[in-house]
Amino acid sequence: MALCGGVGAMALPSELIVHIFSFLSDRDKLRASAVCSRWRECLFYPALWTELKLRIGGGCNGGSEDTPKLEFLMRKFGSFVRELQLELAPVEGYLSPLNNESSSGRMDQPPGPDGEPQLSERWKDAMATYLDQVLCVFSSIRNNRNLQKLNLYGDTCILQQEGLLDSSNLHQIHQGDKKINEIQQLFMELLSNSRQLRWLSCSFMLGLVTPCSLACLSNPSAGTLQHLSLLDHQLGPLISPSELDRLSHLHSLALDFADLTSELCGLLASPRRTPLHRLSLLLNGAALEFKPLEGTATEDDWKALVRVSANLRVYIMALEVDSSELLRVLKPSLPLERLHLDSYSTLVTDATLELISQQYNKTLTHFLLLRDDPDFPDLSVNRNEDPLVLLAWRCTQLAVLVIHGYTVWSHNLVAISRLRGSSLRVLTVSEESIDFDPDQSVCMEGDPVHNLVKEVSLGLGRVWHPCLDSSLVLSEPTQLFHRELHAFSMGM
Repeated sequence: MALCGGVGAMALPSELIVHIFSFLSDRDKLRASAVCSRWRECLFYPALWTELKLRIGGGCNGGSEDTPKLEFLMRKFGSFVRELQLELAPVEGYLSPLNNESSSGRMDQPPGPDGEPQLSERWKDAMATYLDQVLCVFSSIRNNRNLQKLNLYGDTCILQQEGLLDSSNLHQIHQGDKKINEIQQLFMELLSNSRQLRWLSCSFMLGLVTPCSLACLSNPSAGTLQHLSLLDHQLGPLISPSELDRLSHLHSLALDFADLTSELCGLLASPRRTPLHRLSLLLNGAALEFKPLEGTATEDDWKALVRVSANLRVYIMALEVDSSELLRVLKPSLPLERLHLDSYSTLVTDATLELISQQYNKTLTHFLLLRDDPDFPDLSVNRNEDPLVLLAWRCTQLAVLVIHGYTVWSHNLVAISRLRGSSLRVLTVSEESIDFDPDQSVCMEGDPVHNLVKEVSLGLGRVWHPCLDSSLVLSEPTQLFHRELHAFSMGM
């Protein structure tokens, strides 16, 4: 009752109430704003909303039910928020853009007026919702000169499952072409108005970034920008050498691997620049037809870059990439710290693992080997010389090892735990991937699974269990890459 009278909290100065509310989470602040008009006024004070983290959508209705909430938040805070982290998920799960949900039926669809396959209504709704939400965000932050961090991720991979989306599809969305053009103009306006931008990350934001976008970045922000991430499966290079030359104080950079040309690498190796500390690269096998590897950084380019940036560390995700292509990009002088090999059908060979364990034995700390397929191939030509065991033995800095989709023999898993011990902070192996050799001692007496858990736990010096739910391991690759490169670029 004291809160509603003339004494107690209501009698406190607004500045003190704002300070008390600063200890609340964002969710609790919004709830508290419904108590009374005085609290509402104090809770929407700009100092309380310097940072905003949102994930919009992901539901069965294409995320449209979240649009009013997003509009409210952006209307209140968009003009002054300093850090905005936003993930947009138009739908949850797989969604084919065509009327027939099976990919094999694409060519059987009745053509539209222009002879094109017609998009499904659910796909159109998801795409329209995505465009409206992106428009809402950039309409609100376009004039924000205090923005220091903009971190955007569009979970739109499901919108492109049947091939690369291009402008020919957009006219089937109501005002699709117009909205895309407006979004791109608002983004360039934001970059032009910015004055102290330090972090700019746009990952898979469909229809947002163009090769001309970065040219609009203001000179003050070009001097303050420390992290840049521009990732898009569809387009060619999103940053030109001249634009990269302006950004002389970058500490971390994330690009499509095909965009890291020899010329760009040469610019990064310039002694006039601030040394680069973190470089994240996405190699997408499905896009190699449109973005070939010819002209990418050579062994000499990597050597020159490492000479200037002695503390440089590299994170690579290879998605559905053949081993022959991997061998082309894994140069000896590349200071590889994190490697994530993810695929649906392609196989990683034992020769590739052998190369990785030999070339990066002093730098590799994180290794993820994932394959989403019902078959679990055996990487071991000789079960007593398993390439994963050799990798654990040679890579003395290895701290994170995640495996799914390949057969891991139980005795080799025990060997890995004993070789790395407590220094292996994360050892995640799906239960489906583990197999048992009846000739090995771990299977001799009692329950083999119980014996395996006991032996691996002893080797690691902590309680360990195999991962029973493979969905915990097989997250959406582009989303995982976006989140991991964020932590990696922050130096964590």
